[in-house]
Amino acid sequence: MSSSRAVYSPTAAPQRSPRIQPFFHSLRMVTTVAGGTLLTAIMLSSALAAGILVGLANSFRNLPDVRVVQNYIPSETSYIYDMGGQVLSSMHDEANRKVVTLDNISPEMKRAVMAIEDSHFYQHLGINPSSVVRALVANLSQGGVVEGGSTLTMQLVKNLFLTPERFLSRKAAEAVLAVRMEQVLEKNEILELYLNQVYWGHNTYGVETAAQSYFGKSAKDLNLAEAAMMAGFIQAPEEYSPFDGNYELSEEGLEIARWRQGVVLDRMVEVGWITPGEAKTARDTELKFGEVTSFSRSKMPYVTEAVLQELTTNFRQDEVLKGGMRIQTTIDPKMQQLAEQTISTWYPRIRQQGVQADQMSLVSIDPRTHFVKAMVGGVDYKTNQFNRATSALRQPGSAFKPFVYYAALATGKYSPSSSIADSPVSYPDGDELYSPQNYDRSFMGSISLQTALQLSRNVPAIRLGQDVGLNKVIEVCHLIGITSEMDPVISLPLGAVGVTPLEMAGAYATFASNGWYSETTLIAQVTDSRGGILLDNTPQPRLVLNPKATAQLTTMLQATVTGGTGRAAQLDRPTAGKTGTTSSERDVWFVGYVPQLATAVWIGNDDYSPLGSWATGGGTVAPIWKDYMLRALKDVPVEQFAQP
Repeated sequence: MSSSRAVYSPTAAPQRSPRIQPFFHSLRMVTTVAGGTLLTAIMLSSALAAGILVGLANSFRNLPDVRVVQNYIPSETSYIYDMGGQVLSSMHDEANRKVVTLDNISPEMKRAVMAIEDSHFYQHLGINPSSVVRALVANLSQGGVVEGGSTLTMQLVKNLFLTPERFLSRKAAEAVLAVRMEQVLEKNEILELYLNQVYWGHNTYGVETAAQSYFGKSAKDLNLAEAAMMAGFIQAPEEYSPFDGNYELSEEGLEIARWRQGVVLDRMVEVGWITPGEAKTARDTELKFGEVTSFSRSKMPYVTEAVLQELTTNFRQDEVLKGGMRIQTTIDPKMQQLAEQTISTWYPRIRQQGVQADQMSLVSIDPRTHFVKAMVGGVDYKTNQFNRATSALRQPGSAFKPFVYYAALATGKYSPSSSIADSPVSYPDGDELYSPQNYDRSFMGSISLQTALQLSRNVPAIRLGQDVGLNKVIEVCHLIGITSEMDPVISLPLGAVGVTPLEMAGAYATFASNGWYSETTLIAQVTDSRGGILLDNTPQPRLVLNPKATAQLTTMLQATVTGGTGRAAQLDRPTAGKTGTTSSERDVWFVGYVPQLATAVWIGNDDYSPLGSWATGGGTVAPIWKDYMLRALKDVPVEQFAQP
């Protein structure tokens, strides 16, 4: 919405009833009657003020030490970005603020603020008794607050050190501290700190955040019209703001904001900082407003919450909320959009197919860096904020079997062509015997490891686990980034353990990189607001798996896609992957990879209820995985896997 081009008189303030009080109208009448008598009294009183303040100074020995301001860093909003530099979310405590240097604030903005708040800023030493007299006279003559009496330095020390109560003693304390601050800081330092500290309304602190909220631009780009309007907000931001309580532009608010703009422009003309012609041009300038940014929603809420969770492992909460961090995530915006589209498209589709699922999750990881490129933690964040990608411990079913097969291959005793018995077997399990069964309740006799994995036979996986040792399988899982607790139960090779989609995608990414592992992360780098590096997650890959065994496993998982349970996941390039379907169809998965991307897709219900007997990893999830991967890899060159 753009503002009206009408010109408003600064002497006829619009009323935003009932908040603008008629007090000054009464005082103006008194001034008219008393004439010069009142003015004379005011001037005599102000003459005594300086001398009184000297005496009061000795009474304020317990005031804060303003020297601490030399090392003061204002609390500042932290921002989360995708890998392309787009802001995903902002995080702040009480104050939403972005700190900028004085050089990054437009000259018009600096002049406008000083004109209306403290036009003698560069002449006084912290207090200016004559400005108090002038402000009072101006306010009385205009019938409202048109000029402040405190200097910028006094306002700054009030915001930094003092409580908001209005008492004579506090006003005297302001003056004493202001004089002390002027002895500690240069004028430009005080002005920069003031402009970054001051409250501009709607939970925006500092000139940069305010400029972005009110006009959608940086403070360095503000023109005279915008600067004059913003400067007019300082005395009563919510009163003079063009935005209403719902953070939307209103005609009433716009009229008041225009009036305040005129007051500031007139003051700038009065002190000789602009010409009447420049003031008229500014009044007539059509303004384009932004939107209040303090309460904006995250563009990728599942991602940003996961980023915040990861941040808390390295930083305190107050550092994140107040430290002005710039968090560069690993998220690819195009890939993230594709992931979200995939979930929103396929969720109603599988429901129509009779799959009784309430939730889905998808995670994509670059095997070369272990950077998370896309993450969707559920079907709809608005209705359910639980992030299943990072926090839902679900059984992976047969998608766990590759960890067992790798452990066997790594011993050197097995190869993909080695034989294993797919025949009835029982193992002691407490006071009972555990007799594993295949999905189809049949047995195939002696088969190769490749066939056993390709067709996802359960009994051979159990046999391998017992032969290799379940603790060895668990060790492999920990090597490739699975941190969830595991017990060496006999059924572990069939996925009798809770893991997250993020863990599964990260583990398969290590297979895709032929055994090279880096810590899986959503954060590439964290800096402070001035560019200083606070956290650097540059990948530091280390070889954790046997390359030969890993290449053999990938060959077996390729066969699973080309001629096994994962046929519905075939791509236009070499592809490896594994289906996962748990007992009673409570969790169904497909986890797969190409050399440049590993992706896990999970479907289930939060209450662990069955999805229906027709829900399988191969029939239900593999087509979803394929649809996403085809689009995500559209412009990615075809690469071959490492050969055994």
